[in-house]
Amino acid sequence: MEDSEILDMYFERNEAAIDETKKKYGRRIFKVSQNILRINEDAEECVSDTLLKAWNVIPPGRPEMFGAFLAKIARNLSLNKLEARGAAKRGGGEKNVLLSELEECLPSPNERPEDAHEAALVTASINSFLAEMPKPARVAFVLRYFHGESISAISTRFKMSESKIKSILFRTRKKLRVHLEKEGVAI
Repeated sequence: MEDSEILDMYFERNEAAIDETKKKYGRRIFKVSQNILRINEDAEECVSDTLLKAWNVIPPGRPEMFGAFLAKIARNLSLNKLEARGAAKRGGGEKNVLLSELEECLPSPNERPEDAHEAALVTASINSFLAEMPKPARVAFVLRYFHGESISAISTRFKMSESKIKSILFRTRKKLRVHLEKEGVAI
């Protein structure tokens, strides 16, 4: 079923939209959550929570890229769940690893509401930067820092050594920092 048909079902408040969404995107949502949480039961719970969140926000919103929209919801819910269960205290800490890799090239998060506009500009700048990157670097970056994939999984996917993937990610982060500084983003 096409995304537009599924979204139409959401707008009609047809509960079959949830089943169709799960059929089409359930595995992707699960993979995003599982990469972050590392526990299948928690990832399954995030799939359900993602579907519920989609049901609650569609309508009025109509996402242009439905799969990416769902993946973003799943990612945010998974990161929240990871933080809530205190994974870093028990040695899980994957969220901290991912964020520490990016801290040298991203501005520190601000908690003030007036910074929302600046955050949107940073997001747009990162998106334009990634659009200019060669496909392997762009895909590796998104897999690592958005989907939370391990270096090992990315190296397997690209059929490259882990050191090569680490090098690609390091160079991409370095270029991102330069790009953001040129855009006037305070790091």
